[in-house]
Amino acid sequence: MGADCGGFLGKQTPAGRRSRRSCNVPATDYQKAMNPAPGSFLRHAWPLLAAVSLCAQTAQIFETKTITPGDEPYAGWPTVARRANGELWVSWSGGRDGHICPLGQVRAMTSKDDGASWTYPRVLFDGPIDDRDSGVMETAKGTLLVTTFTSLAYEERGLLAKQTPERQARWKAAQDRLTAEERKAQLGEWVLRSTDGGKTWSPPIATIVNSPHGPTQLKDGRLLYVGKKLWTEDAKIGVAESKDDGLTWAWLSEIPTRPGDEVKKGYHELFAVETDDGRILAQIRNHNKPDVGTTLQCESSDGGKTWTVPKSIDVWGLPSHLLKLKDGRFVMTYGYRRKPFGNQARISADQGRTWSEPLTISADGEAGDLGYPSTVELADGTLLTVWYEFQKAAGKAVLRQAKWKITR
Repeated sequence: MGADCGGFLGKQTPAGRRSRRSCNVPATDYQKAMNPAPGSFLRHAWPLLAAVSLCAQTAQIFETKTITPGDEPYAGWPTVARRANGELWVSWSGGRDGHICPLGQVRAMTSKDDGASWTYPRVLFDGPIDDRDSGVMETAKGTLLVTTFTSLAYEERGLLAKQTPERQARWKAAQDRLTAEERKAQLGEWVLRSTDGGKTWSPPIATIVNSPHGPTQLKDGRLLYVGKKLWTEDAKIGVAESKDDGLTWAWLSEIPTRPGDEVKKGYHELFAVETDDGRILAQIRNHNKPDVGTTLQCESSDGGKTWTVPKSIDVWGLPSHLLKLKDGRFVMTYGYRRKPFGNQARISADQGRTWSEPLTISADGEAGDLGYPSTVELADGTLLTVWYEFQKAAGKAVLRQAKWKITR
């Protein structure tokens, strides 16, 4: 549960080789630390001492618990958000038989006590086919946006015939609500809007792209949705924008690919955040060789119109969520789907240019069906992260949360 500062000496880590100025030391602080006063006896020892003192970040975990009730079916791919009034929202794909099935619904819970307790789950949307990964956010105008996408993966993979007789009957009954042509017409990327604090919701609005944790609001008021076109032949990754608080969406730009990379099967599940100097950072779940399972990062300096070519940040784990803290640092959280199974975080004190060594949020998972963490900062500076995790004893995936803080 600690940061490994071996990268200062060029140590090889599972995530890849780090540069000499690693562990997220900002350039200005690093230069000061590396240049003590002339004649000081620390002149020769100071570089190592500075690296140790500046890099020793850990995640202090206060609490980890399951937040979905015992009777909640399989719950997956959640997002947590904190409203301006302090209320927490978590949305996810629920009502499921498993990771892939035709039964998913968009569900949500709220908390008014910083996650100490949560309301009983409610269904926000239940379309005629599988409603999957859900993002949630509050806009500057106070509108709640909940995103999802629809899928026929169970049908495309021929999974119905592989189920138990009881489950086959349930899936077939759900499938037969529409014809094959009608089911395909339901495929899409969607957002639901609420302007009354979540009491009522709009019909689904097409967003062009999807990503698990939804769009980001920029300082100029636009909503920027960095994601992937899921159901088009070109399967582009790029950006859709909304200038009317999520009512309508328009395609803005395409994100380029690294030479040799494939988008359709190789790039997935993006997320973006705006920096203080107006850059937009976007991270991408990568399945291209040779660095399968790593996170790529690119950026835009013109409001999302053009993007740099994605590059590796030497982080194994996926997919990621980005949060800007009140002190200006960025927190990147992501699922760690190999032993020790769990969730990790990285910290950036230089607006996403470099990232720290990993901080462990959880490491007690039983297998790789887990992750998709997202994080909010509470009023007292404590961080709250929510993710999903399959538990063998329960026979399903549940939602879990951790309260933690970054310590040095």
